[in-house]
Amino acid sequence: MSMTKIFREAVNKWGEEAQYDQMIEECAELIVALKHLKRGKIDRQEVINELADVTLMVGQLTWMLGEDEVNSAIQKKLQKLEKLLNT
Repeated sequence: MSMTKIFREAVNKWGEEAQYDQMIEECAELIVALKHLKRGKIDRQEVINELADVTLMVGQLTWMLGEDEVNSAIQKKLQKLEKLLNT
């Protein structure tokens, strides 16, 4: 099954609001994992697993909000970062 189809089915099953909440939860879990990694309480794999969850939710929200718009915003952010790196 393609990612787009999975994203569509997730929204159809749980709704957009639930997917926004899921993204918040996944980001919070990644934050906690990073803090625990920094303190030596967990290993890299646990952070990788949380990062995978966030990455999937980024893909889903990108699909939900519009890939062209998100890619345009990414390009603007990259240009800003490039300017910062060159100063």
